[in-house]
Amino acid sequence: MEQNFDFVNIRDIVKSFTTEKRFSHVLGVEKEADQLGKIFLPNKRDKLRVAALLHDITKKLTTDKQIELCNEYGIKLDEHIVPKMLHSKTGCEFARRMLGENVVDKEIYDAIYYHTAGKAGMSLFEAILYLADYIEETRTFSDCVELRNYFYSNIKDADSYEDKIEVLRKTLILSFDMTIKILIDENDFIYLDTINARNYYVVNKDCFKKEENDG
Repeated sequence: MEQNFDFVNIRDIVKSFTTEKRFSHVLGVEKEADQLGKIFLPNKRDKLRVAALLHDITKKLTTDKQIELCNEYGIKLDEHIVPKMLHSKTGCEFARRMLGENVVDKEIYDAIYYHTAGKAGMSLFEAILYLADYIEETRTFSDCVELRNYFYSNIKDADSYEDKIEVLRKTLILSFDMTIKILIDENDFIYLDTINARNYYVVNKDCFKKEENDG
């Protein structure tokens, strides 16, 4: 049985920390996470919605403020700092300190932490938040639209749980391929977690255990 969350309060808190455009995206991720949860983790849809609402809570902070929070929270910084990755590191701890561990438990905390770059061996919960952030309906970038169309055009033909997981696995690989290609084209730094995640899902076809669907 799922925990009861005060979604009105959580949305109000998040809205106070985000721009109007960002808040629209956040609501889109909440909706998408719920839809993906319906497919893959029906017993954790509310938790997924909470993670989605909180995932960008520190997004609008400056790089200096993000680094300040990392130091305050005891979060180890990478040797090469990638500013756009910092909000995932600070956001999970910021949200936990604000709402408490009874709301931001380890599952939600970790999903927020890894939602930007992904990682090798993500849990199903983590993978859903990562993908929801990428393909939610307000995203109009060509790669986001392509990935969204790819996932939904294939998931409708997937009958068994195993077939659905295979669609998810292939969608994750495509997302990492897209991200890596964009970063190469822009001559930008490629986060190692993204490379490792891509390789992991290429090799591990049984990446998500059946029992996760029952949790």
